Amino acid sequence: MRVGIIGLGKMGQIRAEALERSTRARVGLVYDISPPNGCPYPLARSAEEVLASPDVDAVFVCVPNYRIKPLVVAALRAGKHVFAEKPPGLNAAEVLEIRDAEKAADGCKLMFGFNHRHHESIQRMKQIIDSGEMGRILWIRGRYGKEVDDEFFEGWRAKKELAGGGIMLDQGIHMLDLFLYLGGEFEEVHAVVSNLFWKIEGIEDNVFAIFRSNETGICASLHSTMTQWRYLFSLEVFLEGGSLILNGLKTSSGAYGDEDLAIKRNTHEGGFTSEERIVYHADTSWQSEVDQFLDCIEQNIPVRLGNSQDALNLMQLMDRIYENQ
Repeated sequence: MRVGIIGLGKMGQIRAEALERSTRARVGLVYDISPPNGCPYPLARSAEEVLASPDVDAVFVCVPNYRIKPLVVAALRAGKHVFAEKPPGLNAAEVLEIRDAEKAADGCKLMFGFNHRHHESIQRMKQIIDSGEMGRILWIRGRYGKEVDDEFFEGWRAKKELAGGGIMLDQGIHMLDLFLYLGGEFEEVHAVVSNLFWKIEGIEDNVFAIFRSNETGICASLHSTMTQWRYLFSLEVFLEGGSLILNGLKTSSGAYGDEDLAIKRNTHEGGFTSEERIVYHADTSWQSEVDQFLDCIEQNIPVRLGNSQDALNLMQLMDRIYENQ
């Protein structure tokens, strides 16, 4: 598989390394406005050169938020398979435009980087939920927080026109995607969007949101914050027969610690039966994600995790959260 990468910052480099480890693909052409020193890959003079190259079968779009939709659409129109980082556009309307291009690009695979679905701890939670061994989900609670330093204000993430939003679109989107992945769709949305501390116009520093599914009755609450002052990832799923509680998340920064998953089993009447603890020390999510994308292309199978329908469901909820600004 011959791959082109547009955007060779942190995420582009992570994707390039995963592609190389797969041994099933090679990075043949890259473009970045400021390529890293000693770039080991052939450099294009523009993003358009990558898209037009007959030597590129698939394109990885690893760019700031405002550039994702136009580049994904252009890549699909050029007949390339596409892997794009999140968010899948700045809003649901942009995802609909992408889906139109996807339909027209018959045979081209499109996958979005909802990386957290690929963590081993999340996959274990999903397996237990889908098996039904602990009954139905009753409620979900997620908290995802970090702090930012002065460098944040110098980058594109601190500019509404480039980022599209603040901490919810930047990081909380992962937690919201996990709610959809584990709990299904939510129709009822209530949210409070705040920028009480940093006071950057259009860049919220906190979101408190609650959701409910009309079909299943599942309720969920989410707090996304960049005034945490201590890095935190916590995802709790409570079911009829127990709970799944995940604290920590292996990331490239290492800021969130190991993934500590507690699986507590009760009788359906609430009595304690057992508790299992699993700690995941390694992050295999990046490799899993790239390998699944390559599988979809090589085997001509549908994208299972991170397809455009997942993207649309997610951004429709995101739009409703931001209506509360």
